[in-house]
Amino acid sequence: MASAGDGVGGGGGGGGGGEQLTVLGAWGSPFLVRVRLALNLKGLSYEYVEVDLAGGKSDLLLAANPVHGKIPVLLHAGKPVCESMLIVEYLDEAFPSAAMILPAADDPYARAVARFWAAYVDDELLSGWMGIYDGGKTGEEKAAALAQTRAALDALEGALGGERIGDGEGGWWFGGDRVGLVDVALGGFVPAILASEPTTGVRIVDASRTPLLAAWVERFCALDEAKAAMPPLERLIAAGKKRYADLHAAATE
Repeated sequence: MASAGDGVGGGGGGGGGGEQLTVLGAWGSPFLVRVRLALNLKGLSYEYVEVDLAGGKSDLLLAANPVHGKIPVLLHAGKPVCESMLIVEYLDEAFPSAAMILPAADDPYARAVARFWAAYVDDELLSGWMGIYDGGKTGEEKAAALAQTRAALDALEGALGGERIGDGEGGWWFGGDRVGLVDVALGGFVPAILASEPTTGVRIVDASRTPLLAAWVERFCALDEAKAAMPPLERLIAAGKKRYADLHAAATE
């Protein structure tokens, strides 16, 4: 495990203030991107600790997440919080004076809608997407996975069209005129979306099919907070090509 101990974020708006924030993660994880993005949006300073998952699960990771032993984990004053979207909501509750990611607490319906679509990203989009790259699946199964992925993207395109409320300075987001919970949930996968075609030949977001989502990806990539949260694209592509080749080699043995 290597430590990258540089603080990230401005520490404004109710930042750390003596309550140390530490994130355990792996550089290419889309779930790590979500957490770093949320911290950046809220202007919270934190220490990042890289966990080398290839070398086995470290004692620190197992102590912080003994149930699943997965990253990312947020340590707030030494107390662990696990699961990326739970961490995002926790940060809103623990630091309410910083920029909020969830809709206002006095609008429970808007919160429910945001949580629905944030869960949809993992339940429908991610589950289909993973099937496309599974070297053990048949061609028919991969075609079904691609169809599920495209259906999920079509649904998100519709949600984005329904949620946008204006053409403000910052553009349109799932959260309306600001980056919100669904933007963070889907935003974690933007690096993988960008790397997909050069890695596997599969274009995940196609402007001819989902123009609003394609424009959303461009706006997301232009955010300073997103730039600081995302891994280097070339490194991600190189790692993805190797993993994709290894999966298919294992499937043919």
